[in-house]
Amino acid sequence: MVEFRGVTKTYGGGARGLDGVSLRIGTGEFVFLVGPSGSGKSTFIRLIIRELRATSGEVIVGGRDLSTLRRSKVPYLRRAIGCVFQDFRLLPDRTAAENVAYALQVTGHSQKDVRRCVPEILSLVGLDGKFDRLPRELSGGEQQRVSIARALVNHPRLLIADEPTGNLDPETSLGIMDLLLRINRTGTTVLVATHDQHTVDRMQMRVIALDEGRVVRDEESAGYHDETGEVLA
Repeated sequence: MVEFRGVTKTYGGGARGLDGVSLRIGTGEFVFLVGPSGSGKSTFIRLIIRELRATSGEVIVGGRDLSTLRRSKVPYLRRAIGCVFQDFRLLPDRTAAENVAYALQVTGHSQKDVRRCVPEILSLVGLDGKFDRLPRELSGGEQQRVSIARALVNHPRLLIADEPTGNLDPETSLGIMDLLLRINRTGTTVLVATHDQHTVDRMQMRVIALDEGRVVRDEESAGYHDETGEVLA
């Protein structure tokens, strides 16, 4: 699904966001991306959605080399990727249903599709009875569920969640991560960037740890710490 081949990203002044990263995330995997602030997590994600281009190396997403992808094709790439953010990024003057519908409308779906898909996806994320609520009328966890519904409504092959529980209490965070796990079990590849030690330890999924732009750990069924007990996130 995602492959990095010797990827380096250098910013102005010579600072390296990533430094020689090579790894592969297979279709249907659930992966945690961890590391301290400035470790390269944001650069990693922005390269996948082609907000940035690699300075050297290859970024392959869904079999396509993003270094050769024409600018006109970037929107089609992004339709195959759902993104969930820490700050939700909902339209404040639109209801939960309207926020999700917007994601369908901008990709050219018919009103018939919108009327069918929106209730289905909001029910899937546990928001029955709250379709007509504005974001300010929803809890933080409910707003994040709307964000997840919006990311899923176009049936992406890859879901990227960037600190999805960063603004949530532990109990609500648990519910959000369980929802992402259920989504993964339907075949969607899920990549979660997080600092949430408890969640990573509890779920025991693959962990990719970055530090100073390099992969310092890539381990299956892992926790937040490496084998020495060192915190790498």
